[in-house]
Amino acid sequence: MSWEQRIARELDDRRAASALRSRQVVGQGAGRWLSADGKRYLNFSSNDYLGLSQHPAVIAAWQKGAARFGVGSGGSGHVSGYTCAHQQLEEMLAGWLGYSRALLFISGFAANQAVIAALAGKDDRIIADRLSHASLLEAASLSPAQLRRFHHNDPLHVRTLLAKPLRGQQLVVTEGIFSMDGDSAPLADIHRVAHEAGAWLMVDDAHGIAVSGHEGRGSCDVQQVQPDLLIVTFGKGVGISGAAVLCSDMVAEYLLQFARHLIYSTSMPPAQAMALQSALEVIRSDEGQQQREKLQQHIALFRRGADALSVVMTDSASAIQPLIVGDNARALRMAGALREQGCWVTAIRPPTVPEGTARLRLTLTAAHSAEDITQLLEVLHAIGE
Repeated sequence: MSWEQRIARELDDRRAASALRSRQVVGQGAGRWLSADGKRYLNFSSNDYLGLSQHPAVIAAWQKGAARFGVGSGGSGHVSGYTCAHQQLEEMLAGWLGYSRALLFISGFAANQAVIAALAGKDDRIIADRLSHASLLEAASLSPAQLRRFHHNDPLHVRTLLAKPLRGQQLVVTEGIFSMDGDSAPLADIHRVAHEAGAWLMVDDAHGIAVSGHEGRGSCDVQQVQPDLLIVTFGKGVGISGAAVLCSDMVAEYLLQFARHLIYSTSMPPAQAMALQSALEVIRSDEGQQQREKLQQHIALFRRGADALSVVMTDSASAIQPLIVGDNARALRMAGALREQGCWVTAIRPPTVPEGTARLRLTLTAAHSAEDITQLLEVLHAIGE
């Protein structure tokens, strides 16, 4: 079979399963409104949970940084791309989240891959929640370490897997808030089980940082846990992009030597680092707390109104509110019907989620109004009928 034949077969299989992914050009994709094809939609697919991508102070900080540093960093942080703006952001993150060090990465995907690739050896074991993000599971499966997946949010299964004999070290991996189900991990219980076994805990809190905890410190703050490795990303609640690894001094020095995604990638633009500092200032302020409270009100309003929907909902108290449809084609039809009524919603299908769990992944933000949530519920009820 030729390259062309193999590729054509794979694409045909995706089409037949109503699982073919596509992109659509939008004029504006973050914030309350999304524009596409000359139309405006209420946006229920953005991860910009606090609306910070549109915040005037954050935009002004990026513009000021671009005027000072230019629009690029010029190289890897190990060569010429580590500026005072990057250093200040790392120090700000470490102090805010209670760690000795923070290291910046260009994306959460890169951060997760870098940490696991640098740490995991052939005698080690990685124990990951079976619903962990693709970046975590892919890095673990490609590493020389043994990968074992534990039942979703099940600390007892973690304990069982940790008890099996092993020559090397063990790393337990989970998310703070799961990106497709919106539910929270029992971090305190998993942390206790991991440390009882002498294992390290790594938490990816992409969807918890900025939107939960005191001053937006995230899921770990809510449960009073400090994992050995904390990954925070800036493309969701922080409203921009990029990521950081929070860790000890020794681990930071190790990653600076062995984390290839860090060593061989051009660093984020200094202007972006300045915008991120501005975003963190908003997140930690009274304004940030007001936005978090507003988001929680929207979540509660949606959950109350969604009880009568003829779809399965997950146990989510987060901004991520999935409606489990099951069938791929039905999920696509429902997403299309919602867009016809002015609500932009995305259908998520396998392999992103398990077979038979195709869903509408709704995301609520502080940028929405209560009237927006009510309108979404009315459209969902009409579609259901």
